[in-house]
Amino acid sequence: MSMVRIGPYTLPNPLILAPMAGVTDLPFRRLCLALGAGMAVSEMVTSDVRLYDSRKSRLRLIHASEQEPRSVQIAGGDPAMLAEAAQRNVELGAQIIDINMGCPAKKVCNKAAGSALMKDEALVAEILAAVVAAVDVPVTLKIRTGWNPDNRNGLRIAQLAEAAGIQALAVHGRTRDDRFLGAAEYDTIAAIKQAVDIPVFANGDIDSPEKARKVLEHTGCDGLLIGRAAQGRPWIFREIAHYLATGEHLAAPSAAEVEAILLEHLDALHAFYGPEMGVRIARKHVGWYLADRPGAAESRAQFNRLQDTQAQHASIRAFFAQPPTGKQVA
Repeated sequence: MSMVRIGPYTLPNPLILAPMAGVTDLPFRRLCLALGAGMAVSEMVTSDVRLYDSRKSRLRLIHASEQEPRSVQIAGGDPAMLAEAAQRNVELGAQIIDINMGCPAKKVCNKAAGSALMKDEALVAEILAAVVAAVDVPVTLKIRTGWNPDNRNGLRIAQLAEAAGIQALAVHGRTRDDRFLGAAEYDTIAAIKQAVDIPVFANGDIDSPEKARKVLEHTGCDGLLIGRAAQGRPWIFREIAHYLATGEHLAAPSAAEVEAILLEHLDALHAFYGPEMGVRIARKHVGWYLADRPGAAESRAQFNRLQDTQAQHASIRAFFAQPPTGKQVA
């Protein structure tokens, strides 16, 4: 794997945890970095700095104790507000500012943010210029291949981005209208990579070491963004890194290691959010970890009824103490 640079930062490997709202919080970013990710991007934060004192925003803002380079994703549709948000996040410790033009969520797109912006190329150019001028750190951009299958303008947006001084580009292989349906396509990403000289990262449906290598070979990209495939499987980064480096599969983590990782993740969530909110947020993560294991559905239902941190720990220990075959109950 070749080294990738974003501004002054050289990534230890080209595998990046993609920003996911409600998922890539500080505990999850730290875990993925420890298990092989070369960089982790924060959850999307609003460009409205007036909201930064809310509990939700405070938890999402970057933390100076994090591993470098610290990348924070901002979302919005107003150039001046995005520029101010970029400045504020740099003051708080962000070392890379990532602009979101890739999120297909209706509540984001209805506010002319996320991938909705791709419909207005003049506004895109204005936003990119404003944010790049506002900060002295590298600015990166996340886009989709276009607005809809008939309007794949990702190539033009990529060229606008390079001209504006964007230092790296991530491209999800679906259009805004595709949301997360159907299969991602990589031909548009390959064309974008050919058209610009800045690092380009491919994103979308990269869920195995073989798929990672296939996408890198097909697109010629400099690296990969991995999102949903890391949910409940944060060790996917070390598995892909090992396969790309050696052509061989890393042994899957043992049940004992998965249990240790999951308990460490629970501890981090409880400490970061506090017991009440931590218990609530832990439920979705545990659901992802247990999804493919025997007895998972029943165990998950029981886990979701638990109300305190100790009970959650005990439940996970009991789940993994069950024999490997037969019915498992938390």
